[in-house]
Formats: sequence, structure tokens, C-alpha cells
Amino acid sequence: MATRVKATDGSVKSVALKRSKIIEAVETVALVTPVGVAPAYWDEAREALIDRDRIMRKLIPQYAGLHLSSRGEPFTTLARAIVGQQISTKSADAIWGRFSVACGEVAPERVAAMTPEALAGCGLSKRKTDYLRDLALHFADGQIHAHDWHAMDDEAIIGELTSIRGIGRWTAEMFLIFNLMRPNVFPIDDLGLLKAIGLHYFSGEPVTRSEAREVAANWEPWRTVATWYLWRSLDPIPVEY
Repeated sequence: MATRVKATDGSVKSVALKRSKIIEAVETVALVTPVGVAPAYWDEAREALIDRDRIMRKLIPQYAGLHLSSRGEPFTTLARAIVGQQISTKSADAIWGRFSVACGEVAPERVAAMTPEALAGCGLSKRKTDYLRDLALHFADGQIHAHDWHAMDDEAIIGELTSIRGIGRWTAEMFLIFNLMRPNVFPIDDLGLLKAIGLHYFSGEPVTRSEAREVAANWEPWRTVATWYLWRSLDPIPVEY
């Protein structure tokens, strides 16, 4: 286990978390858990983390009553993620509004049937037009097995998602967390998470990915929950994607 430096005393100052524009645009839902309801494992995970981790023991009670929650459905979630890449939330919302109107219904078959010109007319770049068409074809042709994901392990789902143009591992991990609400996801490439680990476990010093993994090993099998609380420590308003 990495040597932990004593965390600074006093309450942690809220820091605006500079997240990727992808995550700002994602709007997701668990396939099993009803909208707005905490995952079934949430209380068990909280208790386990409080029991074994001194930082979580201090952090978790600060957000009593808050929990991971999400809304949406898989195709819409991923389409919004693509639309929102590398642009502001305001711009993404405007483009998504035009895109939704042009589609009539945001469904794989409808998007696949749209011409590149029609998609471009919504304000989408050529790259995003290509990405959305590829996403729609993956769903429409049955290359994506969304209905089977509840029975598939995380890496298998990541493998399916990253076969789609425009979706990398980080986006797939966000999908696992905020759509499927998988309990043990650790998005090692998330800069906000690394920042929070450094802040709480290493007295604000930068943390390497190796050190972060060692810290996170103590959270198994609830790394999603610990990650969520660390995100909250930087941005106290819980996000519902």
C-alpha cells in the first residue's frame, strides 16, 4: 500500500471540477435501478468504506442522503456523449435540441437513416456526424448487446463500447458508472479523481496512477462508490447523468 501522508485538517474547500465536456453532456440511467433510487449496494458499500478507510470515514458523512443516480437509456446516453465532446454544455444542449427535432425520435434506426447533410445541419461536425452514424449502425445492426449488459462483466462491455468510433475507455467507464451503475469501476484516467486522491491521501501532492491504484485497492469491491464521494469533495453537487 502506498504510504499515505496525513491529510490536511479542517473542511475541504470545494473546488470546481474541470471535467471533460463529454461527462457534462452524458444523460444516463441504470438498466435495473429505478430513476432517482440509490443502487441496491449503496448502503453496504458506504458502511464498508467507512469501516476500512479513514479518509472515507470523514468524507462520506458530509454527503448524507446523497447517492449515485442516473437517467436515460443506452443509445441516448452515448449519442449525447458524442454530441457533447469538446464543446460547452450550452452549445451541446443547443445542438442536441436541433438533433432531437431532426430525428423526431432519438433511436438507432432513425439516426442511421439520416443523411450526413441532415446531421451536419444540426450543427454537428463531420467527425461527430460519422461517430453518430457509426453508433446508430452498431445498435441497429445488433453489434451492441445492450440487453445483455446486465449479465456481462465490465471489461466485456468496455470492449463493445470502445469498438464504436468516438468512444474511448474513459467514456465507457463513465457509462458503466452512470448508466449501469456498476459498483467497482475505477476510472484511472479521470483527472478529477486523481486530483481528489492527491488532495485527501497525499496532502495535496500530485499522485501517480500507480499510487492511486494502491489507494483504490483498499476500496474493493466498491471503487465506484469511493470514486463518487471523491468527486463530490471537489464538486459537492451530485451529478445525475
